Amino acid sequence: MTENSPDKKPEILDAEIVEDAPTPPVEVPEPDYSESGVPSFDHVRDRIEQRYTTSIGSTELAGLGGKEDVASLDKKIADRDKAAKDKLAEIRRAMREQ
Repeated sequence: MTENSPDKKPEILDAEIVEDAPTPPVEVPEPDYSESGVPSFDHVRDRIEQRYTTSIGSTELAGLGGKEDVASLDKKIADRDKAAKDKLAEIRRAMREQ
């Protein structure tokens, strides 16, 4: 007999449908990091350069771009500190007189 003959019945398979178990999400490491979470040299260098350029930009925006400006700022701070000490001494003298 051949498989297509009407006398032969098709073979019945007994099977059950099993749903796929949910797969845990794959954690993809952040770019520029190794599988164990260690940053690459290029990533660290880029971060340092970014912070450096940010500090330079902040300095320029604050108007402290040159050495002369830093020296004048130091003088202003010293003058302010001296004035504060003088004022404190004056207040203490006034409190003793009372």
